[in-house]
Amino acid sequence: MKFLVLNGPNLNLLGLRDESVYGSATLEDVKKLLTDRFPEIDFIFLQSNHEGDLIDAIHSARTETIDALIANWGGFTHTSVAIHDALELLTIPKVEVHISNIHAREEFRERSITGKAMDGIITGFGINSYALGVNAAQQLLSNN
Repeated sequence: MKFLVLNGPNLNLLGLRDESVYGSATLEDVKKLLTDRFPEIDFIFLQSNHEGDLIDAIHSARTETIDALIANWGGFTHTSVAIHDALELLTIPKVEVHISNIHAREEFRERSITGKAMDGIITGFGINSYALGVNAAQQLLSNN
């Protein structure tokens, strides 16, 4: 089984960002969490600060053997119609994750444009949101 894990802008700076919002874990900690907890899954990780790179990765997931997508779009969550449109063409399970609770933050963060094209959103559980996202994607796969 192969899962694509995409991370958007500024997530490469986890561990340096506001600890009261994002905690102290790094993106490497996220990778370790997933690979340790789910050894049966081959994870492909990509972080980019560039919208086009993330869209290209979504497009490639349509033609490669990818079983599910787990994504934290960062700030693109609230702004990217282009990522939303690319996601609509992807038929594999898609789970959006957020480290912080986007509904407990600034009003503009409560709206997820990308989430409308995802199967579900997990938000507010720190980096464990990623593991919960993998669990959700596995459940979606088992229902098919």
